[in-house]
Amino acid sequence: MDVARLAGVSHQTVSRYLRFQGGLKPATVERVDAAIRELNYRPNLVARSMRTRRSGRVAILMPTVAFNPARMLAGATAAAHAAGYAVDVLSLEGGAEARTERILELADSGQVEGILSLAPITPSSDELLARDAAIVGSSDFDDEMRGIGELADGSPVRELIARLADLGHRRFLHVAGSQDFASARGRRQTYLDSIDELGLESAGVFDGDWTAESGIRAVDRLDERDRPTAIIAANDLVASGVIRGARDRGWSVPEDLSVTGWDNVPVGQFLSPSLTTVDIDLERLGSNAMKRLIASVRKEPDPAPDAPISRIIWRESVGPAPTD
Repeated sequence: MDVARLAGVSHQTVSRYLRFQGGLKPATVERVDAAIRELNYRPNLVARSMRTRRSGRVAILMPTVAFNPARMLAGATAAAHAAGYAVDVLSLEGGAEARTERILELADSGQVEGILSLAPITPSSDELLARDAAIVGSSDFDDEMRGIGELADGSPVRELIARLADLGHRRFLHVAGSQDFASARGRRQTYLDSIDELGLESAGVFDGDWTAESGIRAVDRLDERDRPTAIIAANDLVASGVIRGARDRGWSVPEDLSVTGWDNVPVGQFLSPSLTTVDIDLERLGSNAMKRLIASVRKEPDPAPDAPISRIIWRESVGPAPTD
């Protein structure tokens, strides 16, 4: 090796230097460093990674179905960069089993130190432990990329209802999302449990489909004489339909009807009235997943649980219950 010859050391010493291992005398380090600068030497990173299994890179596997994971990806990438890792983003065709096979191949290739999958995979614990690279699979989506895990947690619904009850509301309606989604089922069940626990009245649950039209239909079917004073919508789009439906019937929001949504879509703050909603910190979700991966790569304990990923943003669409 030219570097070893110019520095007057063995090629094993140069290899130790390139692997950042200690035990070299300062004078030796200085000679090797000077030889590298003089020769403008660039180490073969692929060869190094094959020897040391340290590439300084992690991979993020993206889903291929209709899902926009940009915010989760941003959080995961930022966490990786903060820990000193470069990031490769991959998209693999096929279902969970096909993705799993490709991921296990990548894990043994020596190209990356860890893999974070935002798409479902199905390796067993033994398969994961046997690989050269660490693998962390997101538990937040099923194979159809529908939210599960933390994304299916409906607990903010209880906080919404409790706050509305403090404002004098006693009769509620829930316009649910498609029950094919665990997140919709979680919000629906939390609504029913909260109404019961707080001793409130329910005008029922309208089974919607995540669309604004379902919000309009839900309001259109309400009895004028026995209508709710607050509606908990499954998401912001449904909530926008609820507000439109209320206005079509001559009801003012929030004077006659308080409305809440979910997802904190950007346009919600510019509606009139601006929409009370549940914000899901997808960046934090991605960051937390990446931190678990990095801990696994470094053989460190899993990081302590972070703050909740959801928070309620109270805006103009919520007000005191009407007094008449």
